[in-house]
Amino acid sequence: MSDTGTYLYAVARDEVAVCPPGVADADVRTIVRGGLVAYVSSVPMERFGEEPLRRSLEDMDWLAGTARAHHRVVNAVAAATATAPVRLVTVYEGDEQVSDLLERRAGDFAEVLAQVTGRREWGVKAFVDPASEERPDERSGRDGCEQAGKPGKPGKPGTAYLQRRRANLRGREQNRRQALARAEHIHAALATVAVASRRHRPQDPRLSGRADWMLLNGAYLVDEGRVAEFAGLAEELGGGGIEVTVTGPWAPYSFTVMETR
Repeated sequence: MSDTGTYLYAVARDEVAVCPPGVADADVRTIVRGGLVAYVSSVPMERFGEEPLRRSLEDMDWLAGTARAHHRVVNAVAAATATAPVRLVTVYEGDEQVSDLLERRAGDFAEVLAQVTGRREWGVKAFVDPASEERPDERSGRDGCEQAGKPGKPGKPGTAYLQRRRANLRGREQNRRQALARAEHIHAALATVAVASRRHRPQDPRLSGRADWMLLNGAYLVDEGRVAEFAGLAEELGGGGIEVTVTGPWAPYSFTVMETR
């Protein structure tokens, strides 16, 4: 077996003149076959072979650096031409295997590239401040001595607390249901402008960097000519305690990544 393997980043129709360095700072090159262009680099099998790769994937620093390099190459290609990214750390024993892949899956790649031509992926996230969920509850049963607006005898402190607690939980649940309904509405409205859409799992606050509750984590494939319309609609859909953010354009990971084995 060779000491080096072939790391695959993406498949496109066109060759990009300049590409940034890939994983392990390796130069990126191309393999061309049947009208398709694979973007690859050579990587040491002592780190990217099947067994050592299992250990490497447990190294969070290594994984983060590899992911950054992978996305850097994919984004550079996607900025210049329709691109089908492949999964992180997709490694073959050599260039011939990649060349065979281009021939064997030519129809699949052609279909994916046709879908993303003239389109880019945009991310939309919707957030609500968790503290805002409690505001309606704070207005109900504040002193524990009034019912239906009429003065009454003070009850036991424990009973008053439980009444406030139950009212607070009911209010929070109602607000949660309303917020989720807003998220459904936002996604459905944006999907009418996009060619395709996907809903991903809400991100953990440790990943999003925000304490807010993420209601929506959506991806949308949008025609280049409708980007302004899409962004404008996303802005209109915010408000009323809901913050909507738009990010991109990105390489179309949500709509193109396919199994390459």
